[in-house]
Amino acid sequence: MQIIARCPRCKYNWLLGEEAADRRIKCRKCRKLFKVPKLSDVPKAVKVIKTAKGTIYVDQNGNTYA
Repeated sequence: MQIIARCPRCKYNWLLGEEAADRRIKCRKCRKLFKVPKLSDVPKAVKVIKTAKGTIYVDQNGNTYA
């Protein structure tokens, strides 16, 4: 499974592996450090993510997009 994280400063989207969940990462574009949320922090999305066969995007409000 892959996670798409969006940098809060430059708004650039990054494709990350699931091991990035609940970690702080540095944006490769603007170098800002930001945290990728735990999957349990977005309960509504967890069910969708676990059954997804492709890439899922979860925004800051917990909305999921496939």
